[in-house]
Amino acid sequence: MKKEELVHLHFLLAQLKKYCEETGLDCNFTKYNELDISPFQVHRSKEEHKQAVFVLGTELVASMVAKTRFPENKETLSV
Repeated sequence: MKKEELVHLHFLLAQLKKYCEETGLDCNFTKYNELDISPFQVHRSKEEHKQAVFVLGTELVASMVAKTRFPENKETLSV
């Protein structure tokens, strides 16, 4: 993947993160915030953006998985 594409993906995931925060969803973005990188920092390396995409993606998926569990039997929903 080219750096420009990776930065674009980082931007899209950051928009999803912003939506989660604005709507009050209980999401944990601690690891992503610790990276201290924004998709607007295009001068940062491709590797830094790649790491940010993986961390942010992982945290978003973990939050969504936690929200799709049934409280009584802890099974996940099938999609």
